[in-house]
Amino acid sequence: MNTGQDVQLDDLDARLIELLAQEPRIGVLECSRRLGVARGTVQARLDKLAARGVIAGFGPEISPTAIGFGVTSFVTLEISQRHGHDPVTAHLAGIPEVLEAHTITGSSDLLCRIVARSNTDLQRVIDQIVSSEGITRASTIIALAEQIPYRTLPLVRSAARR
Repeated sequence: MNTGQDVQLDDLDARLIELLAQEPRIGVLECSRRLGVARGTVQARLDKLAARGVIAGFGPEISPTAIGFGVTSFVTLEISQRHGHDPVTAHLAGIPEVLEAHTITGSSDLLCRIVARSNTDLQRVIDQIVSSEGITRASTIIALAEQIPYRTLPLVRSAARR
């Protein structure tokens, strides 16, 4: 996995990533045909991109809303310095509705993206989150609408142009 070193992408890498993002079920042979390169070249590029952590997975993207989790919220957590991050992170990892958690700077310590089935269910999820001894305060923001979905293709295109 990439540990922050500057990974160079070229035009072929960017076109391959974009093709896979648009058509995740496409095979290596069809990729090679559409990109106009040998099958072995596509496979080697995929292996290299995966080994360097550029491509982090080939699994399906799941829509929480489509499976009944229509409320998205962001929660900042302040944690007890006496307990540290590890016990809180382990606690959060056990809550399925916590989609991600990041250590942050500022007045809080962690930022979490969580989902729930309803506002009432959101209260249940928040109660579960703050049940950890290591959490001293939580602040919640409910997302009303997604304006820009999580995306990386513009970043890939920009990196390939450098």
